[in-house]
Amino acid sequence: QVHLVESGGGLVQSGGSLRLSCAVSGRSFSSYVMAWFRRVPGKEREFVSSSWNLGHTRYAEFVQGRFTISRDRAKNTVYLQMNNLKPDDTAVYYCAASRFVSTTAETYDYWGQGTQVTVYS
Repeated sequence: QVHLVESGGGLVQSGGSLRLSCAVSGRSFSSYVMAWFRRVPGKEREFVSSSWNLGHTRYAEFVQGRFTISRDRAKNTVYLQMNNLKPDDTAVYYCAASRFVSTTAETYDYWGQGTQVTVYS
């Protein structure tokens, strides 16, 4: 069993930055694909970024170089550094874990509770 807890969301002005954290417990995340998704009310969860073994990463097109996913093995924590935030980035951000590399939410077995990010203009 893997337990995920997100933190770091908040209210930020357009152009600002936030760093989201996802603390992983239960098992080491080394064998998992770790990802960030987001959801706006009334819409499906949307893939943001993922990270897996040997430093592989993937980003959604809308990220456009603004976000960076990273892992800290010692802390068993995954981060999402978000720069140059836009009002369209406003959403609840979720951390997720899967055995498989995928951008599809259904592939992920474990989810955190989510953290709210609100970007105002």
